[in-house]
Amino acid sequence: MRLDKYLCESTELSRADAKKCLHRSEVTCDGVVIKNPAFKVPDGCDVRLLDEPVSVRGIRYIMLNKPMDTLCSNVDEVYPSVLSLLDIPKAYSLHIAGRLDADTTGLVLITDDGQWSHRLTSPVKACEKRYRVWLADPIPEDKVTEMVEWFAKGVALKAEKVPTKPAVLEMISASEVLLTITEGKYHQVKRMFAAAGNKVVGLHREQIGEIELDAQLAAGEWRYLTQEEVESV
Repeated sequence: MRLDKYLCESTELSRADAKKCLHRSEVTCDGVVIKNPAFKVPDGCDVRLLDEPVSVRGIRYIMLNKPMDTLCSNVDEVYPSVLSLLDIPKAYSLHIAGRLDADTTGLVLITDDGQWSHRLTSPVKACEKRYRVWLADPIPEDKVTEMVEWFAKGVALKAEKVPTKPAVLEMISASEVLLTITEGKYHQVKRMFAAAGNKVVGLHREQIGEIELDAQLAAGEWRYLTQEEVESV
């Protein structure tokens, strides 16, 4: 890896700032001052910036409990990005695998591993996502079986030619349910219940694939995934 890129990958420096540090003789490799940005950093090299060791970060896999009024975006807009909650270097260079609306809370997975992210989000992979849903109108007891079967067959959404893929609806109470889907259509959960004449008033994602939201994480908190969780994808 080029030395200027190495510095960018291991610090908050931009490419231009990294070159300035090199020009000012602030960077050493195995004790030797290097000014050439194109210098190839050998494996195991002791790279230091102002005599402080720096090393390229490994690939990161993060679980975040998304709070209300945050965006699954790489920029801050009307609401702040969920990436602003990560107090780590180069947070805004990470990729959000599976987005949620601003008013939806719960499990968000964040990484800089593009292939891993693709396995979660590709429609071909049909990764299951489980949501806890609160409804404006209670589902009548005599309509529960009909509703469960309807969702299991696939729901025709407004402005969609093809119905949703089969979904699993589980009743917690008349106005609180769990819904597991394998797609990520625009506002899909809200539109599915709208098609049933109901309205979603609260939505919280609990699980993606085999990765379940850590109950110890409060809204806005995060942790790195375990190796087992990473390998489950």
